[in-house]
Amino acid sequence: ANDIDAFMATYSPTIQLFKFPSGEMISQGVEAMRVSYSRFFEKYKPHVEIAKRIVSGNLVIDEEKGQDTEGPFTGIAIYEVVGDLIQRVWFIQS
Repeated sequence: ANDIDAFMATYSPTIQLFKFPSGEMISQGVEAMRVSYSRFFEKYKPHVEIAKRIVSGNLVIDEEKGQDTEGPFTGIAIYEVVGDLIQRVWFIQS
């Protein structure tokens, strides 16, 4: 829905985003994430569906398939959930 407020409500204030497997940090903190994702939503108008999901304890692994203004894309996201909020995310781009 490209609703940045609803999207951000699922993340911890101290969210950390990383590239996998390098471990390179992409972003830290909810405000930095809000800025980058707001720009992404505005520019690319993405639509993403979860093709497959694995849940193991507090880890969720999603295979995501999507479409944006530049065409189709796929990726894998590994989410670490603490309480009810996403604390860390590792992205694997394919």
